Amino acid sequence: MPGLSCSPGTPSPSRLQTPPIHLLRESALSLSAARILAPHTPSQGSSPPTETRSSQPPPPHPDLAPCGRRAQGFTWHSAAARLPVEPGVLRGAGGRSHLRLHRVHTRVVPAQTWLLRAPPAHPPSLLERPGTGRALLPDPQGLKLCLLQSSGLRLHYVSAGRGKGPLMLFLHGFPENWFSWRYQLREFQSRFHVVAVDLRGYGSSDAPRDVDYYTINLLTADIQDVILGLGYSKGIIVAHDWGSILAWNFSIYYPSLVERMVIVSGAPMSVYQDYSIRHIGQFFRSNYVFLFQLPWLPEKLLSMSDFQILKSTLAHHKRGIPRLSPNELEAFLYDFSQPNGLIGPLNYYRNVFRNVPLEPQELATPTLLLWGEKDPYLEKGLVGAISSRFVPGRLEAHILPDVGHWIPQSHPEEMHQYMWAFLQDLLD
Repeated sequence: MPGLSCSPGTPSPSRLQTPPIHLLRESALSLSAARILAPHTPSQGSSPPTETRSSQPPPPHPDLAPCGRRAQGFTWHSAAARLPVEPGVLRGAGGRSHLRLHRVHTRVVPAQTWLLRAPPAHPPSLLERPGTGRALLPDPQGLKLCLLQSSGLRLHYVSAGRGKGPLMLFLHGFPENWFSWRYQLREFQSRFHVVAVDLRGYGSSDAPRDVDYYTINLLTADIQDVILGLGYSKGIIVAHDWGSILAWNFSIYYPSLVERMVIVSGAPMSVYQDYSIRHIGQFFRSNYVFLFQLPWLPEKLLSMSDFQILKSTLAHHKRGIPRLSPNELEAFLYDFSQPNGLIGPLNYYRNVFRNVPLEPQELATPTLLLWGEKDPYLEKGLVGAISSRFVPGRLEAHILPDVGHWIPQSHPEEMHQYMWAFLQDLLD
C-alpha cells in the first residue's frame, strides 16, 4: 500500500489481501491527527508524593516501535462507515500532528469461533473494526478517535460532543478499555464533551514493559495531561475499578482540576488498605492481587486456553457482565491477545505495594459513589469506610441491590439516572 511505513514485525499490507485461516483481530489504523503536548505544571492543591516527572519527555522506550506517518486512499469494509481523516483539534503547548499506524496481528482460534465471513482487504480503524468498537455502537458517527501525549507516551481516547458542555472524562478498570463506557458515551454526549481514554498500557495507548512506567504518580499525571491537553481547566471524572483508584488519588493531589467525581466500585487506596487489614473477608476477595506480583506467571495463566480466565471474569453468568455478546467480549479480549498485551495492565498491580503503608487522607471533592450489593470483589462495608473519610456533605453514596461489579455495563440506566440528578445543577 503506497505511503505506509509499518512498525517492525507488522505484516506487509500486501499480505492482507489473502484471508488467513484464523480469526483476524485487527488493531488497525488510527486516522486522526494528534497534537504532541509539552508537560504541564501541576495545579494547586495538596503536594503530590515525592516522585516527580522531568520537565523533558523521557527518551523513547525500546518497546515503542516507530509508527506510520501517512495514510490515504483506503477502501473500508462494506459493513463499516468511512472514518474521515481530520486534523486533531487538541489545544496545548504546541508541537506537531502525526498519524499512527497500529500493529496488525493474528491469533489462532477454533474455526467455530470465527466472527467474520472474510477479513477485509485493509485493516479498518479501531472504531470501525467489524464486531467490536464503533460497529457495535448505535450512533457511531459522532465518535472520534484521537491520540495525545503524556510523559512521552501516546494515549488513545474516543470522544464525542465537543463544544456541547463541560468535559466528562471516563477512566476504565481491569480487564477493560474505553469500550466499557459505550453506554455512557451515547447517553451524555448531548450535554457534555465525553472522552473515554485507554489508560496507559491498555488498548491503543502506548504500553512500555518496565514496571516503573506504571507508578501511581505517573498514572495520576496522565489524567492531568489529558484534561489540560484537551484544553480544559477542570473536568468531571467518571471512573470504575482501577480507574476509580486513580480518580481518588487525582482528586487529592489535583483538586482544582476536578469539578465532580462519579466513582463506581472502587475505593481510595488508603481506605482499601486499612479496611482489608481489619476485615479478613475483603483480604481473601483480593487474593489475586498477590498472584499478580509474580513475574510472567500471571500473564501465562490469563492467556491460557484462549484467555479463558478473562472470558469467565467478564462473561460469567453470575459474576460477569449480563448479556455480554461474543462481539463485545472480543472488543475487550483483542488488545490482551496482542504480544505482551497483559504486561502493562498487570504492572498496575505490581506497583500496589510500593507506597504501603499509606496515611489516611481527607476527601473533599463532591462525589457520587455507586456500589453493587453483590460485588464479588469488594465488600459493601467499604462504602461506610469511604464515608468516614469525607468532609460532611460532599459524598452521595448508593448501594444498588442485587447488582455486581460491572455497573456501567450491567445497569447503565440506573447509573445514568443517578448521574443526571447529581450533575443537574451544573447544567442549570
